[in-house]
Amino acid sequence: MKTKNTYNQKLANEFLCKLKALLPCFKGSLTEVKKPCIRPNCVACREGARHASYNFSFYEDGKRRCAHVPRELVPILSQGLENGRKLEKLMSQETIRVLKEYQQSKE
Repeated sequence: MKTKNTYNQKLANEFLCKLKALLPCFKGSLTEVKKPCIRPNCVACREGARHASYNFSFYEDGKRRCAHVPRELVPILSQGLENGRKLEKLMSQETIRVLKEYQQSKE
């Protein structure tokens, strides 16, 4: 049977390899919002079209926060959020894998 440190190092190395493939990864949500601008004579606002912008919502110290996202960062943030969801799934899978390996080593 492998020593505890060797076993833990093996798990850590495997997890880090999988994690590298998921960078960047973020947690939160991205929302497109449409709202009027501040210009008094804006044709689009006058016609009811409104202007699209993006907000990123996240939790910080237990409080919900929002931040404006520049349009140029939307693709990067979208990919990072998808990677964040994949990371959460990976962590659940890794936990189950460790539990199963532990149970098998006790048999």
